[in-house]
Amino acid sequence: MLSICSSMISSPSPPPPSSAAGTTRSIPGSYGVPLLGPLKDRLDYFWFQGQDKFFRSRMAAHKSPVFRANMPPTFPFFFDVDPRIVAVLDCDSFSALFDPALVDKRNVLVGSYMPSLSFTGDIRVGVYLDTTEPRHATVKKFCLDLLRRSSAVWFSSFESNLSKMLSTIESELGQKSSSNFFIPLQTCIFSFLCKSIIGAEPSVSSEVGDGGFAMLDKWLALQILPTVSAQALPQPFAEIFLHSFPFPFFLVAGDYKKLYNFVAKHGAEVVSIAEEYGLTKDEAIHNILFVLGFNAFGGFSVFLPTLITTIGRDKTGLKQRLREEVRSHIKSEKGIVGFEELKGMDLVWSTVYEVLRLNPPVPLQFGRARKDFELSSRGARYPVKKGELLCGYQPIVMRDPTVFDRADEFVADRFIGEEGRRLLNYLFWSNGPETGNPTTENKQCAAKDHVVATACFMVAEIFRRYDDYECGDGMDFTKLEKATAATTAVTAAAAPGGVK
Repeated sequence: MLSICSSMISSPSPPPPSSAAGTTRSIPGSYGVPLLGPLKDRLDYFWFQGQDKFFRSRMAAHKSPVFRANMPPTFPFFFDVDPRIVAVLDCDSFSALFDPALVDKRNVLVGSYMPSLSFTGDIRVGVYLDTTEPRHATVKKFCLDLLRRSSAVWFSSFESNLSKMLSTIESELGQKSSSNFFIPLQTCIFSFLCKSIIGAEPSVSSEVGDGGFAMLDKWLALQILPTVSAQALPQPFAEIFLHSFPFPFFLVAGDYKKLYNFVAKHGAEVVSIAEEYGLTKDEAIHNILFVLGFNAFGGFSVFLPTLITTIGRDKTGLKQRLREEVRSHIKSEKGIVGFEELKGMDLVWSTVYEVLRLNPPVPLQFGRARKDFELSSRGARYPVKKGELLCGYQPIVMRDPTVFDRADEFVADRFIGEEGRRLLNYLFWSNGPETGNPTTENKQCAAKDHVVATACFMVAEIFRRYDDYECGDGMDFTKLEKATAATTAVTAAAAPGGVK
């Protein structure tokens, strides 16, 4: 199943950063007065402008997608954090972040700020390691092997848990006008990831059980709260209580210990594989928890709701087109979504890619200049000094009008055909281009292909089961219309080789 992603992409590697000659310019923008400049930018970022306007307004003011600014967290209690960044907001300059010869990825997962290592057992897990560190290759090899082994049960486990989730939502919609799907979806995600990666359902543990997803939510939140906008509190309380200091690990230490014990007891076979790679038991468990909790669970919890609601709110006929494509490949009411069936669903894949383009689950990417070099951007070259931190905001980068036609619009079939496959070179959501492959020599997401294939499987499975669905303004289903024999037969009859 997971080889489907690679087989659909024709370009073997991303285009390198442009080296064409151009006018050399100094990077516009400034960091302002010490303390006050970073504080102003922080308030703009979280309060007065918001993340998107923060970047867009500065890009417009400087007439350049490359500029200097400050990024939170900052003053008063982040003493070791340097907020100064160089923003890179077009595809050309942003691609420098994927060149290991140019940038160092050491400890810059969320920028200059790094959550306490207490959250990961006082171990620098794989995401915090640079490609030049020997431990990086060891951890990345283990993660790639872990994901490869999980493929045997990945989709059967996801289908089983997705079915439970949809049954829950159907039941609720039978009693009221809408059903919030976020908690059922997180339960689904957590259960299938535990089964696929660790080898055990969370229900086998009385300590973890059905509440395991909430443990991960809290563990994730405390690490990233200083860097993200929060709706939990109105301003100025959010700035005072959520963005002014790092949160201590002890608030989730008990839950994390339960998750650790769950992996140690029920994932012993997986842990033993890590030890074959030269990792200690402790290193193995903390890396497994980070892959499962931060990367996979956290990423899916952001991306899949966006995918569901984007399709569910569409008024252009996309749902009918997706349904017809899915049914035409399955060809029978009792058919299942299999390897070959999914491979031929071009519109499903393109829709998933387009949602990733407009709403990448990780909006920010960082890298520290390994040496002095020049960034290329729209015919200009910008000198960067060794040690400067580059920051790319992907929701703007992947709306680059010099690359994407109708860049701000959702175009479901954008990635179909030869031109669509070429554009995959500029789909950067995975910390690398979609045409690239995760290796020990780069920092591209090890589960890149798993994420895309899982999302495509979910879309196909929904339209196998239902003729239509609708979503409200929040994370709510307001309609789930079950597939009927009549609509399935009509769709199958229209398919090449289908029922006549």
